[in-house]
Amino acid sequence: MTSPVERVRTYGRMIKFSHTIFALPFALASAVLASDRTLQPMKLLWILVAMAGARSAAMGFNRLADQAIDARNPRTAGRELPRGLLSRGEVWLFVLASAGLLVVAAAQLNPLCLALSPVALLIVCGYSFTKRFTALSHFVLGIALAIAPVGAWVAIRGQFDAVPIVLGSAVLAWVAGFDTIYSCQDADFDRREGLHSIPAAWGVTRALRMARGVHVAAVALLALVYVLTPLHPVYLVGVVGVAALLAYEHSLVRADDLSRIDAAFFTVNGWISVGYFLTTAAARWLTL
Repeated sequence: MTSPVERVRTYGRMIKFSHTIFALPFALASAVLASDRTLQPMKLLWILVAMAGARSAAMGFNRLADQAIDARNPRTAGRELPRGLLSRGEVWLFVLASAGLLVVAAAQLNPLCLALSPVALLIVCGYSFTKRFTALSHFVLGIALAIAPVGAWVAIRGQFDAVPIVLGSAVLAWVAGFDTIYSCQDADFDRREGLHSIPAAWGVTRALRMARGVHVAAVALLALVYVLTPLHPVYLVGVVGVAALLAYEHSLVRADDLSRIDAAFFTVNGWISVGYFLTTAAARWLTL
């Protein structure tokens, strides 16, 4: 038997709760761009609840879908389901509760958010199966995380606009690029298992080149946000910072040396998302 606190930690490890920092700051940046000088506290609260629900449901569902695959992969065999630390029934209850949390939060925001919540769940959970049939699964993951800034904008304004679509596209490219880098360490395993990824299909060297190209596109899209909405030039400092951090991320990883992938994936991408939010918030505040 484990204590309630340790049980919560086990669930947190299963869904990689610390990785919330990847998409959350972009959602907050989008909310800031959509708002006046201040965010309504209740709007912000329900945006955070919706994000937590969607991400938790997606990660739990992914662990259920990939349990057998994870058990065969030395890198993931220690995850909670393969080790038996959580049962499939427990994880299913967690997924359903998290999905329900998203729907409740969406209902508190506006009718459009509520209507779109099942679509969001379909996308974020459906990603789990894409590696079984397409090497472009990295881009589907990008779409799943791109929902965050688009959804935050819709939560504030109740409609779609060009700015969140461009920002979401930047997140899509950013995520697809770093997920391609991360999947390089599983290239051989994916080939043996008949799974699809860019590194498995085209090799690690080409995959890293493709990731660089996608990240160039991500920076260009972030710069386009500056063209589409009134912002103080300090915003461009943030874009330059993102570009510099992405360049550093790529310098950490080589086709013949993947030992620093964790630093590239976890640390640098956390800096990117938080730094972008801070400079975007400052640029918006200085403009109003």
